[in-house]
Amino acid sequence: MRPLGDLERLTNRVISGHAMPRDLLSLRATLRAIPRIKELFPQQDGSLYGVAQKLNPCEKELDLLEASISEEAPATLQNTGIIKPGHSSELDNVIEASRHAREWIANLETVERERSGIKSLKVGYNKVFGYYIEITRAHDAQVPAEYIRKQTLVNAERYITPEMKEYETLVLNAEDRILEIERRLFREICEELARASKRLLVTASALANLDTLASLAEAAALGRYVRPELTADKVLDIQEGRHPVVERGLTTERFVPNDSIFEPGEIIRVITGPNMSGKSTFLRQVALIVLMAQIGSYVPASKARIGLVDRIFTRIGAQDEIHAGQSTFMVEMIESSLILNSASNRSLIILDEVGRGTSTYDGVSIAWAVVEYIHNHPGLRAHTLFATHYHELTQLADLLPGVRNYNVAVSEADGKVVFLHKIIPGGADRSYGIHVAQLAGIPRPIIQRANEILHQLEASSGKAVKINPSAPMQMALFPETNPLLNELKDLDVNSLSPIEALNKIYEWQRKYVSKEKKGQ
Repeated sequence: MRPLGDLERLTNRVISGHAMPRDLLSLRATLRAIPRIKELFPQQDGSLYGVAQKLNPCEKELDLLEASISEEAPATLQNTGIIKPGHSSELDNVIEASRHAREWIANLETVERERSGIKSLKVGYNKVFGYYIEITRAHDAQVPAEYIRKQTLVNAERYITPEMKEYETLVLNAEDRILEIERRLFREICEELARASKRLLVTASALANLDTLASLAEAAALGRYVRPELTADKVLDIQEGRHPVVERGLTTERFVPNDSIFEPGEIIRVITGPNMSGKSTFLRQVALIVLMAQIGSYVPASKARIGLVDRIFTRIGAQDEIHAGQSTFMVEMIESSLILNSASNRSLIILDEVGRGTSTYDGVSIAWAVVEYIHNHPGLRAHTLFATHYHELTQLADLLPGVRNYNVAVSEADGKVVFLHKIIPGGADRSYGIHVAQLAGIPRPIIQRANEILHQLEASSGKAVKINPSAPMQMALFPETNPLLNELKDLDVNSLSPIEALNKIYEWQRKYVSKEKKGQ
């Protein structure tokens, strides 16, 4: 099916009158392949037999395309060569007459040289006079009487003959005439194809179904997917699930699979853990696996039992919508509002960092209330995955029977942190944000100072931190007492030669940079 064209698009272009010659070539190639595709489904009891039965080869239309459209048809209707020889006697006659006229003109120079005895006689063409015979002045006496003088040059004369003008007219008018006939024939062919549009569109739909199913089957085979069990019960049981896109993008490491098994009575799963640890990937993979199962696809997991959901609601990521006058937090709240007002008991809700766009206490309060609402509302109580950095929300597992805590496993050794990307029961007690900042390349003095402030905040229960005036600060580029700045002020730049300027820079580098290194 790889070389097939988009039959639905091609048919609609034919119907609307926008088809080009290459579109009909693609349409023909697609219709040619349909009988071979139908042969792949010989069993009348096969699950795909019903789809294959809708494939209509449209033999009459294919025969028309085979007989009419040239294999080397141009891309547009502005050029000739669209119609095959033999399809139209009218077109063939015009082309033959044009070919005969071109051959006559091509042989004219040789014939006239022999007839007149003028060896230097030439046949030429320009856009002003058309075809002409040019003879030098030295052979004026040998010019045949029937030649008609058309133009005088310095050393030659140009002539025409009545017969030459007749053939010229045939040649020059043939191109326009051929183009006119081919366009008319092309429109007639498209009109004939348009009358078969219903059969073509049914075939296009069947091809699209087969293409989709073949693509899903190929992805399942290559990705080691399994057939999920779909049930009307409210169940979400995914074992060793994987993200179908992220997994394929990994080249140097193995994707870490994770379970998502909701226990009986479990409604909301609060997931805590540091950034870059895989929380968002886990949320997305659960949503994708549920979606893939409901469209009839195998899923990237070792086993899956999934209850049908009516909709999947996600609140992942946020950005300002300046054009609408909405901040990040406003966008976040609008999307959360839509979810809470539209979800049902059979929905799947994915929430990532709700409340992060405002102050800590406001954010915690909103996130807490959202979890309570989903858990307690009699018309909601939908399966929910809620990722958050607010560790305060882990207390909800002790207060609400349908809430469970999970976190992303982290390994610490020798002051280094390794994210294991594994979702395990329990709440996280740290966010490791400073470690992530270090991985991002934040300067070391800032990381050290951030660790100091973190310890002080943890020791003082979040009270204000005192500023240590002797703490190392980043040196300004040009402080007021910088000796380098003083030398720059006294330097006459305009009087320096290039070599003197380079020497000065070298001197400063040796004087100030080496001192700085020694100080370190």
